Amino acid sequence: MENYTKYKLKSSDELASVLEGKDNLFVIACNKCFKEFDTVDEPDCDEFLKIAAEQGKTVTGSAKVDFLCNKMHTERKLQDLIPEGTEHVAVISCGLGIQTVADLAGKPVIAASNTLNYRGHHGMALTKKSCDACAQCYLNITGGVCPIVDCSKSLVNGQCGGAKNGKCEVDPNKDCAWEKIYQRLAKQGRLEEFLNQPVQVRDFSKVNFKVINEYVKSIRDDRLNGYYGGVHPSEHKEFSEHIALKKFPEPKTLVISMSQHLGAPANPIVQVGDTVKVGQKIGEAAGFISAPVHSSVSGTVVAVEPRMHGTRGSEVMAVVIESDGKDTLHESVQPHGDLNSLTPDEIIEIVKEAGIVGMGGAGFPTCVKLKPAKPVDTILLNGCECEPYLTADHKVLLEFADDIIFGLKAILKTTGAEKGIIVIEDNKPDAIELLQEKIANIGNMEVFVARTKYPQGAEKTLIKRVMGRKVPSGGLPADVGVIVDNISTVKAISDAIQKGMPLIERVTTITGEKIKNPGNFIIKIGTSVKDLIDYCGGFTDDDVLVKMGGPMMGFPLNTLDVPMMKGSNGIIAIEPDETKEQPCIKCGRCVDVCPMELSPLYFVKYAKEENWQGMKDMNVMDCVECRCCQYICSSKIPIINSIKAGKGAVRGMK
Repeated sequence: MENYTKYKLKSSDELASVLEGKDNLFVIACNKCFKEFDTVDEPDCDEFLKIAAEQGKTVTGSAKVDFLCNKMHTERKLQDLIPEGTEHVAVISCGLGIQTVADLAGKPVIAASNTLNYRGHHGMALTKKSCDACAQCYLNITGGVCPIVDCSKSLVNGQCGGAKNGKCEVDPNKDCAWEKIYQRLAKQGRLEEFLNQPVQVRDFSKVNFKVINEYVKSIRDDRLNGYYGGVHPSEHKEFSEHIALKKFPEPKTLVISMSQHLGAPANPIVQVGDTVKVGQKIGEAAGFISAPVHSSVSGTVVAVEPRMHGTRGSEVMAVVIESDGKDTLHESVQPHGDLNSLTPDEIIEIVKEAGIVGMGGAGFPTCVKLKPAKPVDTILLNGCECEPYLTADHKVLLEFADDIIFGLKAILKTTGAEKGIIVIEDNKPDAIELLQEKIANIGNMEVFVARTKYPQGAEKTLIKRVMGRKVPSGGLPADVGVIVDNISTVKAISDAIQKGMPLIERVTTITGEKIKNPGNFIIKIGTSVKDLIDYCGGFTDDDVLVKMGGPMMGFPLNTLDVPMMKGSNGIIAIEPDETKEQPCIKCGRCVDVCPMELSPLYFVKYAKEENWQGMKDMNVMDCVECRCCQYICSSKIPIINSIKAGKGAVRGMK
């Protein structure tokens, strides 16, 4: 592949001049990006150390890192890296990396490398569109100063003559970008090289510079708003967000899986021929991390056998029930009285017996979460629904606001937490307004409006966004005094206490550009995906990808003959992905967008090498499998497959 590396070490003579009168150097070098990815460190640092030694310079230490221009990662690495006694920091990288270190090091910085011109993309990886202002990015050509963004007039054709004492006439608080460019390039001895560019930076007719200027500024400002990383995929909520919630017709046959939760599958406690009723327990929890399963209809058990599981892609034990259409309630379905009269232990037991698990997809037994090993002060309710296409939780917020508030009160009482915060993304203004109105007079609750961003709803990113607390590597939310619950889970808690109804139904979105009639439905657990698709009119054509869940974290379905489960918040039918995998070009985009601050490109490299210890050392177990890395990957590499393989291998390590 073509090598797009963007710097080379200055010559020995030039470095001798640069280092004159300077000593006690710390050297930091960037492992070049935009090149064939290997795990070998670049040689430039060792070459510089040799030259410094020949000049009789004292070197206090050195470091080689990836993506030096990534401020978040570099800041963390520099914290304890530069030794006492260091007087100057020599940086070997492109101009962006040099600027980043200069902002962070707190020491005079020496640029030990020259920036090369190249024709690749750079600097806009985190945005929703390419910066087309110059047809290509000229940050390296202009010494790292963008004329579109840094010039108040967004001029790409050189100085306007309207600067005074180096300040812009439009914004006297702002340095003239073009003077900065010329001075920087003159210092680097590159001014003539710049002026003789074969591609002129002069065509300002291509785009609206003002739009680009404002857009790039907003990207810079918003980059770290709330939490590091994340992406902004197209939302596609318009297919179903306007469609009213309605009850899905009761199916004739339901397949109720014994594995709808994290942990051990439930053990079936009914046999073929048994008559069951709505809310009757048909599967007993098989351990501490497990959950019971209940019948969502009244009828007859016609099979107890393995059936295909939507998220596992294999068969799992299930109870098959033929509905009698009567919806006869089981005798155990009885309200549990006033919330004030219930003790925390009684509430936990109700939640446990109701089979309530996390309904955002994870499926962790809620009764375990409500009895944390450490004291918590805050309950966060996740109403973000940051996955594209899905609108189920949005409908729950609108239709069951009172139940959500009741469920939150129950959790606050159970855990002893002081405050409950309902977090809703700003693309749901009607839900925000309704919940704010509902809790206006409740002193220990509030609504937090979060800027729409994926994966906002992931537990650790939500905590970081709302609370400013960082869950430690390998830790749990309770380690920072927080419990996070999905709003559908909380609604289920309300049903269990107020009605005595276990978790037998949920709100689900059936949507996507390939569905003829999208909608939001209250469905019985065990309903067939095929029944749902058929009811919505089927597909618009045969070229379709069906997923259980959203497009980012959902599971592709090879068959529609799978049942809906407690965590099934959506079925989407979308355009299949026809892209082909290419070799990693080490562009660093996956590092930029990882909300867990990991380096996903190494997981692919190490998985191919079966270097499981390397994956463990790179904290692969902290990955939440949000797929941001895979979404943004320039080479369309299925990174999550490597991550899952690595996690499996690490779990198996002794």
